[in-house]
Amino acid sequence: MKAKTVLIYSSVDGQTHKISKRIKEMFDEHKQSVELVSIDDFNGSVTDYDKLILGASIRYGVHDKKVIDFINNHKKELDSIKTAFFSVNLVARKSEKNKPDTNPYVIKFFKSIDWTPTLVEVFAGKLDYKKYPLFDRIMIQFIMWMTKGPTNTEAEIEYTNWDRVTDFANRLQHL
Repeated sequence: MKAKTVLIYSSVDGQTHKISKRIKEMFDEHKQSVELVSIDDFNGSVTDYDKLILGASIRYGVHDKKVIDFINNHKKELDSIKTAFFSVNLVARKSEKNKPDTNPYVIKFFKSIDWTPTLVEVFAGKLDYKKYPLFDRIMIQFIMWMTKGPTNTEAEIEYTNWDRVTDFANRLQHL
């Protein structure tokens, strides 16, 4: 029987979805199927799968409550299969904060939940001021100013390291 894999993502501005699609493409290239589903649309059973990958973006220092609720509501099932988690955030643009054990948001996230996935990764996201509503643009600009990042509201910078995404996708296939 062929292993069944699902990749569930939570994306605010689209970068986590883009990374998820790239991971799916890598699976497809290696003739391994993976279902790609938004956390808002997932209504299956975790135990229908042999492997579950969960991708989540950060907004204002936290992952979406839906991601935390999903983990809390399915902990027993998640613990019974192979799982992976990846976080997408702008803090990971800094080399000293782009690993699961050095990224403050990922560290804080795993201290707040009772789940240990088989594999964890973190990726830098994309900064696109023009895409954000006014309040978000001002808040993100302030956070970038505090962290010595770009504050020009015309800035559109993709920080995602696609080679790292490819490496993660390869590791996922051998989970």
